[in-house]
Amino acid sequence: MSNTVYRSAIKTITWRIIGSIDTIVISYFITGSIKMGVTIGGIEVISKMILYFLHERVWQRIDFGKR
Repeated sequence: MSNTVYRSAIKTITWRIIGSIDTIVISYFITGSIKMGVTIGGIEVISKMILYFLHERVWQRIDFGKR
């Protein structure tokens, strides 16, 4: 069974929400600034959504580990 592009997109968005919250919290603890944490989280959210989506679609084409 394969994932649709829509499913991959929804998985991308939900995973990025979790990942961005994590990045914001870590950045806050490192910098001591919530503004800097949100700035760093905001920058990485776009780049990592694109990278994850592309990663997901490439893996969809690879038969490794599929039954």
